Amino acid sequence: MHRAPFIAALLAAASATAHAQTATVYGLLDSGIEHLDRVGADGRSLTRVPGLSGSVPSRLGFRGSEDLGGGLKADFTLEMGIGVDTGTFNQGGRAFGRQAWVGLSGPWGALTLGRQYTMLFYGLLDADVTGPNTFGSGSLDNYLPNARTDNALGYRGSFGAFTLGATYSFGRDAVNAGPSPSGTNCAGESATDPKACREWSVMLRYATPAWGAVLAVDEIRGGSGAFAGLTRSDLRDTRSALNGWFKTGDIKWGAGVIERRNEASAATPKSRLWHIGASTPLAGLWTLDATLMRLKFDHSANAATLAALRLSYLLSRRTALYATAGHIGNDGTLALSVSNGAAGAAPAAGTGQSGVMLGMRHAF
Repeated sequence: MHRAPFIAALLAAASATAHAQTATVYGLLDSGIEHLDRVGADGRSLTRVPGLSGSVPSRLGFRGSEDLGGGLKADFTLEMGIGVDTGTFNQGGRAFGRQAWVGLSGPWGALTLGRQYTMLFYGLLDADVTGPNTFGSGSLDNYLPNARTDNALGYRGSFGAFTLGATYSFGRDAVNAGPSPSGTNCAGESATDPKACREWSVMLRYATPAWGAVLAVDEIRGGSGAFAGLTRSDLRDTRSALNGWFKTGDIKWGAGVIERRNEASAATPKSRLWHIGASTPLAGLWTLDATLMRLKFDHSANAATLAALRLSYLLSRRTALYATAGHIGNDGTLALSVSNGAAGAAPAAGTGQSGVMLGMRHAF
């Protein structure tokens, strides 16, 4: 048997069908020192290095694509969240807790399968100017910067100025690390209860270089043993967000409202979170971001107002220093911390709290 011609033929066939493939390693490390007042019932101060977020959460990722020809591509992303304070994995200890998906994309959009962001996350990207800052929207609703789901099928497609998106999860979160968005113990994918721990989201976005608007809806269902009171599959937690943004000169403005109906809460199932913010470059390499947020529960004295500022200075295209400050006022029985950078810093019920943080961010 003449093996050399046979092997050469195989190599030639493989070469004829091979397509260009790219893969990228990327990441971001963000850490600093945070000081909070009025922590706990005795109102003591706390100084710490938070592990969940500074100006943005730290991460390490791998992404790539292969050109399959005819406009079709195979894509993937693996992204882990890192607690820089201790070097541990975030998102309940998952190795790739931020994203882990594979999919196909083309002129018609992208179809993805695995752990991925819901459309609520994409619906907030442009309008929430401080995003996952340690003093920000995650302090009022910690699901917002963690709107991602396991076992999900997702789609996003852009057609001119419009973008459409949707996700559907067969079991939104199997990790027991709660009650928190890092792990809510709701595995789903049950033959005996097909509604248990399902999730769905949809998004419609219109964007131009000068302004844009987006509508997004995200609904999660409960299941046996799930945290946060969602212990039955007939219980739903639904968030509907309407957000917009526009530019006036160099200033970017963002605003919106997120209406929530949480059937796991018998006393205060309905709430609204209003937010408005602005981002502007200052002299040289400085940037100032500001946000004001108000959370109010229907038919209740429970409410909270959060204001935050963030001043950043670019040392280079990849490295920045920042200082951020925030204050939250709690009404009724609410005891929300101004910081979502780490757990364990809530004030006494109905009291306010202030915080400052100095940090550094480096992307690679």
